[in-house]
Amino acid sequence: MNAVVISVAVMLLLALLRVHVVIALFIGALAGGLMAGMGLEGTMLAFESGLGDGAKIALSYALLGAFAMAVAASGLPKALADALIRKLDANADGASEKVITITTYLVIGGILAMSIMSQNLIPVHIAFIPLLIPPLLTVFNRLNLDRRLVACVLTFGLVTTYMLLPVGFGKIFLEDILLSNIERAGLDTSGINIVQVMAIPALGMVAGLLIAVFISYRKPRQYEERPLAGGTIVQPTPTRYNLIMSIVAIVVTFAIQLIVQFSGSEADGLLLGSLVGLGIFLLSGVVEWNKADDVFTSGMRMMALIGFVMISAQGFAAVINESNQIEPLVAVVQEFFGGNKAMAALAMLVVGLIVTMGIGSSFSTLPIIAAIYVPLCISLDFSMAATVALVGAAGALGDAGSPASDSTLGSTAGLAADGQHDHMRDTVIPTFIHYNIPLTASGWVAAMVL
Repeated sequence: MNAVVISVAVMLLLALLRVHVVIALFIGALAGGLMAGMGLEGTMLAFESGLGDGAKIALSYALLGAFAMAVAASGLPKALADALIRKLDANADGASEKVITITTYLVIGGILAMSIMSQNLIPVHIAFIPLLIPPLLTVFNRLNLDRRLVACVLTFGLVTTYMLLPVGFGKIFLEDILLSNIERAGLDTSGINIVQVMAIPALGMVAGLLIAVFISYRKPRQYEERPLAGGTIVQPTPTRYNLIMSIVAIVVTFAIQLIVQFSGSEADGLLLGSLVGLGIFLLSGVVEWNKADDVFTSGMRMMALIGFVMISAQGFAAVINESNQIEPLVAVVQEFFGGNKAMAALAMLVVGLIVTMGIGSSFSTLPIIAAIYVPLCISLDFSMAATVALVGAAGALGDAGSPASDSTLGSTAGLAADGQHDHMRDTVIPTFIHYNIPLTASGWVAAMVL
């Protein structure tokens, strides 16, 4: 009856029953706080104190949505989608089956490449999704491509890349958070090859992706042709000038994010980059002044859900932290399994999954569990490499498959732009099944063999 378990269970149950995620997070936090003995006032104060941490994220994503709609209004996404559709139409006879199959895998490969690069090579995280995915929905419809597969592909790139490669967001996760907190907890990690250690857990993610692509969602799925939700912005036939200025705005927006990140500044590069990109669209005349309000409002509406969920998730995380119930949960695990390393490793992975499912961020979970898990691993005689793999996998577990994770929320924001993709049924459940189960298995193997 641990308060963390109760709060996460209540949140997930309500979300599965189609209660809005924001309300589910709020009620789950209340249940956890009351179970932990914080009282109604203490729980509400903790929840409210965490809300401010999500405000900046929400504003950044709202401006990103406005920027994405400005790109759409320029006609650049329409040009990309029309080019793919022309390719399909030109091969409508005879070889249509083969062409559709090839085009489908090329589209999947391109989305996977963009998702991977968004974490390391061009570390913009989910910023590319509202730019790339909504314009391609028409292409997905022509290919009868199951959007649950696209959600799995996006989430794979967003999660697996940072937990394996120490570049970009991967450097922050692996070196600045994982190894740093493990050393702070009393374990020397000097000389460790983090890529080799995390390769075994990452193989579980690869297995999940292959199952999703070639087994689970291989069959065609029909969708209707609908306008984008959040507005009826007409995508014009693009002129050469509009295309050039759109590319300039996108490059400048992403370049600013890179400069801010690699300069070591604590400023929000996404917020600043989106503002500059919007300014380029306005000053260049690609978005007309008399239409700017409609364009920006439609884009902000498109990303409003992810903003409110991220704000609520920060409140939920604050309640979990204030409850002081994570350490007792781990202590119960240690007492129950005693010196059984295999069962203790599995239990630690499951606890990590539960915590991250509630908080919604692996980056926020790691500092919490590392301080508890490292002494436990030392007492159970796990090797240094096994401890790093176990803590890293436990932290990453739940990022895919959490209703409050920006990885799943970002995927839904793009795929649900025409109202035909449900966050829980089409993103959260598919990614939970295909990634958390194999990652638990591969993380357990890593803890046993390293």
